[in-house]
Order: sequence, then structure tokens, then C-alpha cells
Amino acid sequence: MTAGSGIIHQEMPKGDPAGRMHGFQLWANLPASLKMTAPRYQEVKSPDIPQVTDDDGTHVRVVCGNFWGATGPVDGIAADPIYLDVSVPAGKRKALPVDTTRHAFAYVFAGSGKFCNASDPLAVPTEPVSWADTRPPAEADNRALILFDRGDEVMVQAGDDGIRFLLVSGRPLEEPVAWYGPIVMNTQQQLQQAFEELERGTFLRR
Repeated sequence: MTAGSGIIHQEMPKGDPAGRMHGFQLWANLPASLKMTAPRYQEVKSPDIPQVTDDDGTHVRVVCGNFWGATGPVDGIAADPIYLDVSVPAGKRKALPVDTTRHAFAYVFAGSGKFCNASDPLAVPTEPVSWADTRPPAEADNRALILFDRGDEVMVQAGDDGIRFLLVSGRPLEEPVAWYGPIVMNTQQQLQQAFEELERGTFLRR
């Protein structure tokens, strides 16, 4: 969904009979030139997401962007993200390419593993440069977020139960951010104006 100048939304998830649900939301900022763009919505069902499997059993579902010859169904996002659902089998070490012009992070949601050369700040510690380091490794387990520095690949060593994580990268906008509630602008003045327009009923223009 691209909110732009025409969508205010509210979500009321119900989950299973116990109220539980498993899902992710990722919000990408719009550049200044597109803050008030026309709204847009895409619905993508699970069977529409291409899946690719490497020779070592590493499995990747490509939600957005291009990876290993597959193109994800989500398109038209200003930050040009690559959004991957990656599963690496138990005990396997895998290098995944990342363009050096992008910022990238991983979010682990099943299993555990080690990520090499992540940058600060970290939600979890990671291994130093050398994989031969004899100190006990720190593992990134379920619900760990790992932020990576600039580089051309992400290296992961899967734990005993394998590891599954989101790998997301995008091109930085390099613009200031002014954010409050549901509205993200570039300056406090723009933010104040947007809320004044929202109160007057003139913010939604399309």
C-alpha cells in the first residue's frame, strides 16, 4: 500500500482462536517529491510469490525486487526494495549478494545462526571477520534484528535447526525525516501543516 495523499487506514487483525497471528509490516518512507502522490494498493497472495532453491537447499521466496533470476510481485515502491524470505538448512553457510548502494538488514523469525560482519548498532552480537575464531559464537535467534554495513554480500551460518529470516535492502533517500503518528514528512513545518489539513478535512486530496 502506498498511502500518499489519499489513504488513512486502520487494521483490526483477529488472529487465531487464541488471538495469535504471525506476520510482518514494513513501512518505507516516500521521497519528498512523492509525499502527496496518488494512493495505491496491491494485494499479493502467497502462490504469486516466486520461490527459488539453490543446490545446497537454501530456499528463497522473492516478495519484492529481483534475486537469483526471480522477480517478486510487489512493485512500484519508491525505495526500490529487495524483500526476501530466506531459509538456510541446518549447518549450512551461505553468502547472499547485496548491492553496495543499498542498506540492508535481516530479521530472524525461525531457527538461529551466525551473521558475519554486521555493523553497529546491533540487536545481537555477531562473529568477527574470521570464521576460524575459536571463541564461542554468539547466535542470532528468533526475533533478532541484524543491521549490516555497506558491502556486496551477507554471510550467514545456519544453526542446528537451520535459520529462516527476512533479508531486506533498499536505496537510502538521504532526506530528513519529520514523523508523528500516521504522517511522515521532511520538516516539522510540513508536518504541522499536514495535521492542520487533516483536521480541516483537506489532507485527503484524491
